[in-house]
Amino acid sequence: MSLESFIPTIWSNELLVSLKKSLIFGQPGVANRDYEGDIRQAGDTVKINAIGPVTIGDYTKNTNISDPEELDDAQTILEITEQKYFNFQVDDIDRAQQTPKVMSQAMQESAYGLRHQADTFLAGLLAGASVAGNTIGTTGSPESISASTDAYDHLVDLKVMLDMANVPDVGRWAIVPPWFIGEMLKDSRFNSSLERVGPGVLLNGQVGRAAGFDILTSNNLVHEGDGSSANYYHIHTGTSMALSFAEQINQVEAYRPEKRFANAVKGLHVYGGKVIRPEALATLIVDRP
Repeated sequence: MSLESFIPTIWSNELLVSLKKSLIFGQPGVANRDYEGDIRQAGDTVKINAIGPVTIGDYTKNTNISDPEELDDAQTILEITEQKYFNFQVDDIDRAQQTPKVMSQAMQESAYGLRHQADTFLAGLLAGASVAGNTIGTTGSPESISASTDAYDHLVDLKVMLDMANVPDVGRWAIVPPWFIGEMLKDSRFNSSLERVGPGVLLNGQVGRAAGFDILTSNNLVHEGDGSSANYYHIHTGTSMALSFAEQINQVEAYRPEKRFANAVKGLHVYGGKVIRPEALATLIVDRP
């Protein structure tokens, strides 16, 4: 592949599409992109305005209503804090011995690496948003799984927590580690729900439905401990209204390294995220059995 045949715009779009296809935490349906805006570099901000509740009063015929109230407003800043890059080369000798797909494969690997970084970042945001009012278990005293029904029962408890917070039941998701799926597969209630989910409606990482949630699995959930006596995980449930994510593939450039006979490509990915509605999340801190 000659340098002249490289079209930066085409490669840039390909990378961003690949990234979106493989995201778990940052995909539409889990996070929202409502405030993505026009992002150019780390340090850019997206301002999010919110209006407080409006007072509802009783109306009596032929009487004056109260003076109009002043609405309380609040502003949340979503800052683009992360900037990650890739930079690889294909030696002219190696390129001559490879199929034309070598550059595409390298771009896909770059997208995978960026996805891992972005998902890990967003998982950390969700874990940091866990507060006592919407969390079951603590890092000092995590919940345990001692029976085959415990995993499913914990999801039911998280569902009730969201119900009590008036979180809409449409579009609810739960992101769990693979071992938690293994525990759920021991429960016939989850196996029944798997059979009712068609392949055309699955999100990235989705393995089924249970307790009103689309069940997704990820290895990027925050977990702590020494792997033996303590090994607890943060499992999250919620809707896309809770987490906002904004990203941009800012630059993708092809070039010839000065001291090499090679084609090289480098790219910059900038992004940021924020939990804007923590009340729309419910978290389980659970010890791995």
